[in-house]
Amino acid sequence: MNAIELLVQDHEKLKKLLEQISSTTDRAAKTRADVLAQIEAEVLSHTQIEEKIFYPAYRDASDKEGVKMYHEAVEEHRAVSELVLPDLLKTKPDSVQFSGRIKVLKELLEHHMEEEESEMFPEAKEVLKPEELVRLGQEMEAMKKTIKAEMKK
Repeated sequence: MNAIELLVQDHEKLKKLLEQISSTTDRAAKTRADVLAQIEAEVLSHTQIEEKIFYPAYRDASDKEGVKMYHEAVEEHRAVSELVLPDLLKTKPDSVQFSGRIKVLKELLEHHMEEEESEMFPEAKEVLKPEELVRLGQEMEAMKKTIKAEMKK
């Protein structure tokens, strides 16, 4: 699987989890907590493989516009990983506040995924050779397995 296919597959999984948690009510505290844990694991592993492997390759092969897109994507990751997600993890799953924070997380992530899929990924297909995308995908898959194994400890 090449890098872009892997990232799109991650996006699809995350979209399903976001849809699942968004459709819960404040009475589903346990379900919300369980799904949020899955979302956290997906977001953290996904952002790491992007930031350590895919983004640098894309940035280095890109023009000025691509470099700007790279920096914007990194900032969107930071907003989710350092601001929205930590607040959400401290919020009681049976509260109205949780629903509001889930909505914000969902909107941020959907915007980010849409931008990557409609702008960054098509551009990456142009600036990176197919064999490089395959190599990056293999590196990313291996790193993701390591990250997920570490999370389970």
